[in-house]
Amino acid sequence: MSWEDAAWILAAGGGTAVGGLALLVLPRANQTLLDVLLGFTAGVMLAATAFSLLVPALDAGTVGEVVLGLLVGAGTLALVDWLIPHVHAQFREEHRHYAAWQRGTLLLTALTIHNVPEGLAVGVAFAAGGPELGIPIAIAIGLQNVPEGFVAAAPFVGAGMRRRRAAAIAAATGLVEPPAAFAAGAAFSVASVLLPFGLAFAGGAMLYVVVDELVPESHAAGNERAATGALITGFALMLALDNAFA
Repeated sequence: MSWEDAAWILAAGGGTAVGGLALLVLPRANQTLLDVLLGFTAGVMLAATAFSLLVPALDAGTVGEVVLGLLVGAGTLALVDWLIPHVHAQFREEHRHYAAWQRGTLLLTALTIHNVPEGLAVGVAFAAGGPELGIPIAIAIGLQNVPEGFVAAAPFVGAGMRRRRAAAIAAATGLVEPPAAFAAGAAFSVASVLLPFGLAFAGGAMLYVVVDELVPESHAAGNERAATGALITGFALMLALDNAFA
């Protein structure tokens, strides 16, 4: 992996820091804005799953390998989802009685969990297709990390935390991405025969996040049309981005 590839990986993980910094200039995040950002994130991740992960996986391997990788990736995220306490607070009614800082901590845990498959996706993409495949998905992950960082920090500000500290906490959620990306890139570069499975695994994990949490979460407060429009916008942006590097 070249220094340029490493720089793209680090930049993708740094998207959460940019989102957290947005809290320093925006007066307050309302619910509609948060839902739109979640919808946009879902659209980018959905398109990245389809065009930057599953399509290259099918080009490089068999349908069986891709289907297996997708199922194992989604199943792994489902298992992690079940084992580690976390929540998207506005969607889980049973957690509405929690204090704002508790909801923020649970949300932060959820976003940190989700950043692991995103890091895997970037690393496997560079291992499978070099910059031509890796850069588009690094840009996509970096773009969707910006609203994720914002959403991660907002509950802490609502609980009375200083904005700078909340922004720093949001930035920390992205720290898991570069190590995951470097580890995946190194592993699949050595075991290149497993690349189709690895691409599909990352795609399945990201698909699980979109369907299980991001879409329901963005619709939970009654802003489903705005969130759906943002999802389509994110999907279209990623479609154009993916073809720009083709």
